[in-house]
Amino acid sequence: MPYAAVNGIELHYRIDGDRHGRAPWLIMSNSLGSDMSMWTPQLAAFSQQFRVLRYDTRGHGHSEAPKGPYTIEQLTGDVLGLMDTLKIDKANFCGISMGGLTGIALAARHGHRLERVVLCNTAARIGSPEVWVPRAERARKEGMLALSEAVLPRWFTGEFIERQPLMFSVIRDVFVHTDKEGYANNCAAIDAADLRPEVPGIKVPALVIGGTHDVAATPAQGRELAAAIPNARYLELDASHISNIEQADLFTKTVLDFLTEPQ
Repeated sequence: MPYAAVNGIELHYRIDGDRHGRAPWLIMSNSLGSDMSMWTPQLAAFSQQFRVLRYDTRGHGHSEAPKGPYTIEQLTGDVLGLMDTLKIDKANFCGISMGGLTGIALAARHGHRLERVVLCNTAARIGSPEVWVPRAERARKEGMLALSEAVLPRWFTGEFIERQPLMFSVIRDVFVHTDKEGYANNCAAIDAADLRPEVPGIKVPALVIGGTHDVAATPAQGRELAAAIPNARYLELDASHISNIEQADLFTKTVLDFLTEPQ
């Protein structure tokens, strides 16, 4: 498995598509409590037109989980460090939930490194201390298995869970094996990040995707985010929080259309 030494930690990453070709780069960033495997439904289609770089956010998957708490500056710094290590000057970026928050910060603060950005099921301010402090504490004290019973039913609609039990069990398996300290430290990063004052300064072409049934990053928050970014587009899918899995085909087509249309 390839690793990169970035910002004093080891980040696990994978590249799909012709790494040495001339296709544009697309970086994909996972949600809290998952890993790069969550992008599997999009991989075949995306890698035909892009060099796709997936990575496990610090504290997740096979990436290192250093002592925290983490910050949004560290999360964006990890992406920039990975780009520098792989000699990627500019890339498209697609992130969901926590990965979307990372994308907002990148677009606002380091827009010169991005071509276009897709911000999915996210907001410039996600949740509050009343959500994140007890969530982190429960992860540390009770573990990820106990936390999964409260969190995962919010990720998908009941109809999807009933229709796709195998997919749900795979997602659950990744969640319960996420490092509990890594998870808690990322909760702190999300809790401390309020990017609302910075969003109007984003100049990168942006697509915001929301989920009609999302209670973690609501459609209203998605519309608010899109309205605050100059010339951003908003699309709402019939899904809950992990829209790229629940509405995989429509998500894939929508993102591809946005990323490949002529400027």
